[in-house]
Amino acid sequence: MKKNIKEKLKGIKLLILDVDGVMTDGRIIMDNDGREMKNFDVRDGHGLKIIQRYGVKVALLTGRESKVVKLRARDLDIDDVYQGALNKKDVFEKILLKHNLPATAVAFLGDDIVDIPVLRRAGFSAAVADALDVVKKSVDYITKHRGGHGAVRELCEMILQAQGKWPEIAARYEFDSERIPRSVLRGKRANPE
Repeated sequence: MKKNIKEKLKGIKLLILDVDGVMTDGRIIMDNDGREMKNFDVRDGHGLKIIQRYGVKVALLTGRESKVVKLRARDLDIDDVYQGALNKKDVFEKILLKHNLPATAVAFLGDDIVDIPVLRRAGFSAAVADALDVVKKSVDYITKHRGGHGAVRELCEMILQAQGKWPEIAARYEFDSERIPRSVLRGKRANPE
């Protein structure tokens, strides 16, 4: 991890995530009755549970309204859910006030142009691998994983590593964080040969 990125991540107290295209792959499935479905990555969810366990709060900030998002947030014990946010920067400022945090203590992960004002304001900004190019040009870091396919988990792990909490997590889950390839930690199969 680059030194400037590690320094920014050390002070993160709150992780804010866009939903569609970040926690999901951006696709929305609707049935004939208009019911909406989204796919969420279970490893991203576990990363969010771990990061909260180690003291980093999580909030969701999305421009759309969806019952599915509310249900997923409840499943992950995320209380700060802001849906229908047409001006994400204004909502971001309200979140800072609510938590009494400076922008430097907040990380934001986005994927689309509506996220750029928040990405520019957050102390640490990241875009998923399949974000729009203009978004990628506005961030501190671009994840190696796509939205809905491990990008959230990747950022959670980076924050925990930068804050020195990774060895404790390795001990809890009984793995050697120095010997296991990161690809295995992210659920990719190692070559068995």
